[in-house]
Amino acid sequence: MEVVSTKIKEVKLITPKKFGDHRGFFSEVYNKKTFEEAGIGLDFIQDNHSLSGQKGTIRGLHFQANPFAQDKMVRVVRGSILDVAVDIRVGSPTYGQYVAEVLSAENWRQLLVPKGFAHGFCTLEDNTEVLYKVSGLYSKEHDFGLRWDDPDIGIDWPLEGVQPQLSDKDKEQPLLKDLPQYFEYQGA
Repeated sequence: MEVVSTKIKEVKLITPKKFGDHRGFFSEVYNKKTFEEAGIGLDFIQDNHSLSGQKGTIRGLHFQANPFAQDKMVRVVRGSILDVAVDIRVGSPTYGQYVAEVLSAENWRQLLVPKGFAHGFCTLEDNTEVLYKVSGLYSKEHDFGLRWDDPDIGIDWPLEGVQPQLSDKDKEQPLLKDLPQYFEYQGA
């Protein structure tokens, strides 16, 4: 397993080893001990699975506030996405900045999105399936979001020639400048 810090060091790009032969492949995509040895000591308690039928589907930018904040580890099992994590930790030197990585069934990469980041993705292909582990249970009362097209963040979504597909909820999320202070940067 390879673990690499992105331009925001708390967000990690993880590539599990994949072993193939004439039958197909085998890959250990999560092993608590291996992750701990790589400095990722999280306790994932739930797996989520989404299917997006159309290219250009945007899900996000979502997060849960404390005490139900969630770390997420995201991977794609069919298709591909541009996966995005936005730093919303007030006082952080990277506040309002984002990391964007292409995750696909082909490249087999995973993105670790820690607490204090809003998360979202845009599908690059029809019928894309995303699996992600979370470190906290869902709480409707603590479920919040950030506007996907906030001009102050300036995410370069891959939507050329495609109309974005959004939920009603995601169309109405607040801008970063209007977002309450849910997370505070705790230092390095």
